Amino acid sequence: MGFLTEQEIAELNPSELLPHATPIPTQIVSSDEYTPPPQSAQQQEVEARLLAMADDLGRKQGLSRRQFFQSAAGMAAGFVALNDTFGAVFDASRAEAATPELAQQRAEALKDQFIMDMHTHFLRDDTRLENFVRSREAVGKAGWNPALVDKPQTLDDLKFNNYFKEIYLDSDTKIALISSSPSEIPRDWFLTNEMMIEARDKVNKEAGARRMFAHAIFTPGWDGWLDHLEGSLERKPESIKGYTVGDNTNKDQAKHPWRMDDEKVTYKAYELCVKHGIKNVCVHKGLFPEATARRWPHLLAYAKVDDVGKAAKDWPQLNFIIYHGGYRHAGGGTADAGWREFEQTGRVSWVTDLAEIPEKFGVSNVYADVGQLFAQSVVAAPRLSAALMGILGKGLGYERVVWGTDAVWTGSPQWQIEALRRLEIPEDMQKTHGFKPLGAADGPVKSMIFGDTNARLYNIDKSRRTDIGPDRDRFARLKDEYEKRGPARSNLRYGYVRGPVDWSAFA
Repeated sequence: MGFLTEQEIAELNPSELLPHATPIPTQIVSSDEYTPPPQSAQQQEVEARLLAMADDLGRKQGLSRRQFFQSAAGMAAGFVALNDTFGAVFDASRAEAATPELAQQRAEALKDQFIMDMHTHFLRDDTRLENFVRSREAVGKAGWNPALVDKPQTLDDLKFNNYFKEIYLDSDTKIALISSSPSEIPRDWFLTNEMMIEARDKVNKEAGARRMFAHAIFTPGWDGWLDHLEGSLERKPESIKGYTVGDNTNKDQAKHPWRMDDEKVTYKAYELCVKHGIKNVCVHKGLFPEATARRWPHLLAYAKVDDVGKAAKDWPQLNFIIYHGGYRHAGGGTADAGWREFEQTGRVSWVTDLAEIPEKFGVSNVYADVGQLFAQSVVAAPRLSAALMGILGKGLGYERVVWGTDAVWTGSPQWQIEALRRLEIPEDMQKTHGFKPLGAADGPVKSMIFGDTNARLYNIDKSRRTDIGPDRDRFARLKDEYEKRGPARSNLRYGYVRGPVDWSAFA
């Protein structure tokens, strides 16, 4: 299988056991597919600053660390700590962190912002991807939660119930698209196409509104793939998604990598999309740093974005949404590597290549989803995150940059939402590279990224929203009641981290 070995995992620690449930991550969390980088000196500095503010400001507000970190003021403190460490990149002030009323007022003013997160995941009930179970088992072995001692654990945190809480209750997300990942081993699909449609229909029926959309996964070249796709499209997914590396979960089993511009194979999928009225073709690209390339060199060529332009030119009636924006350095790489590349060359693999496609090929139907591109850069190297957004905005136009978070692997997406709301491209970077500013949290650029473009792509009439106003749907009413009970955001991220866990912190 393509996962870390038992020995490699034994050298890591479950991210849920980090002693400080900070509102923003202070080190990179990985899945069980790659080894996460260790916490950098700057990330340690961010964490130290954040803990100091929690002790000082939290105490003055009569809050414990945990309570402070769950508050709007605690979220603001996270971005103050980032500014103090990396330089001013985020719109955040110590006054906001010190004044709960001010922080809450800001949060209330933005909570109805229209956000469509078209890149989310949860795992099927019968998944055999059991490595995440170690996270909860380790809690019991440590002895700090007696309820978990000698008790078999499950992957509940990565299944639907927790997904619902973290997406619809703990964040300002209004509409989410549930996605999946295919595998040559049938049981290792995150969700089957049938499961995604069932989840979508169940959620929307419960909400009384369209709160969830669904992908159909397509797998060019696999046995019976066209018949499978045809059957999936008859269930009316909102879009399709594919992985050009083939089996991304078990890369050792990846027997069917494919190219987007393969006229004999992949174009048959596009023909079916046109036949069934599907306009959006989502494709996983990037997340293939040097360490991953050394392990699976035969897949490297398929992770790049050099097959996007011709496909987009040949199929102008379709929209090609490139997931992760083609960003190479996540998934086992480091943000520092991305930042060094940008400082030295003014480019970032393969984001710059993607951004140059419209000019090179004369197309306007290529889009970039920012899932993981944003999450794994914005708190590790904020200036890199600003550069990535600037590169995409300059080449594709901000109207073709769309919101996705890859939650729930990274926990509730609220910290990512807040990060984009507060992020600005520094003036020196704007002048040097010709990047356009991102502007206000609810200004035209960020509104396009968060939801306006996705609404256009997926044909959503925002004027008929049922999550605001007097006719609030069931999910909106549930969130109202949830928020009345006080902050309950867990601030957990799910996966693995490098470095020791301070078990005394749980005593």
